[in-house]
Amino acid sequence: MVNGIIPPMVTPLLSDNLSLDIKGVNKLINHILSGGVHGLFILGTTGEATSLSYKTREQLIVESCQVVNGRVPVFVGISDTSIEESIKLGEVAKKAEASALVAAPPFYYGLGQIELYKYYWNLANQLPLPLFLYNMPSHTKINIDIDTALKLSEHPNIIGLKDSSANIVYFQKLCHLLKHKDFTLLVGPEEVTAETVLMGGNGGVNGGANMFPKLYVELYNAAIAKDFDRIYQLQHLVMEISTKIYSLGSFGSSYLKGMKAGLSTLGIIDAHIAPPFHKFDEKEMNAVIKNINDIKAEIDKVL
Repeated sequence: MVNGIIPPMVTPLLSDNLSLDIKGVNKLINHILSGGVHGLFILGTTGEATSLSYKTREQLIVESCQVVNGRVPVFVGISDTSIEESIKLGEVAKKAEASALVAAPPFYYGLGQIELYKYYWNLANQLPLPLFLYNMPSHTKINIDIDTALKLSEHPNIIGLKDSSANIVYFQKLCHLLKHKDFTLLVGPEEVTAETVLMGGNGGVNGGANMFPKLYVELYNAAIAKDFDRIYQLQHLVMEISTKIYSLGSFGSSYLKGMKAGLSTLGIIDAHIAPPFHKFDEKEMNAVIKNINDIKAEIDKVL
């Protein structure tokens, strides 16, 4: 069973927007781990995995595992439209001594639930590490239905599910139906992490923990302790990040742009982002700088 805050790490890139920034990877990982997080998830949505070459993905797996050096579990995203490529990434992760793998449904074709079940069962049979299901219907256009998740939880190599649907009723039903199983349920949207932990969830895969890891760890701890005054105080800061960093501009990619711009403002990595996206222009960047500095000042007062 996995519990706690497992940040979905952004992928630091060089100015060509394609090549891995090795120094940035080292600096970012050590920054994240300094906040007391419970794991690290690479090559997810926040990590721009689908925009990266396989060479870069493999390089990131190796570099990240070397930097972490066993301090926390490393979870590696292997989502792909090709099961063969997912398995190859899984083998790279195994060799690098990662802890587990994470796979969203293959996108492009609209799989039915029976096809989705067979896909995951077949994938789990061939992977060298335990697998987390990744429910991301906004991006894959496929929802892992509750009955499908329950059936897949019977596979000995499928150990959990990360839900980024933001459907609280869905997550609550999974918590209820799987409460007697050794099966981890993690939530993606950080805005609801505290309430899902109170509902019986195991923790959060929260993007903001790239920037302010201790904030999210403290929020998780407050939820575990049912310290509602502390939850209220920290939740306010999480919502400030959500509204003032992730929602700038009218871009579908504002979350990614804002995250990397925030990390750049904090002096951790550069804001370079993989195609098809581009980093914020000066107007949005100036807004991020002001907002990040204001939020950091607030966080420093309460942590």
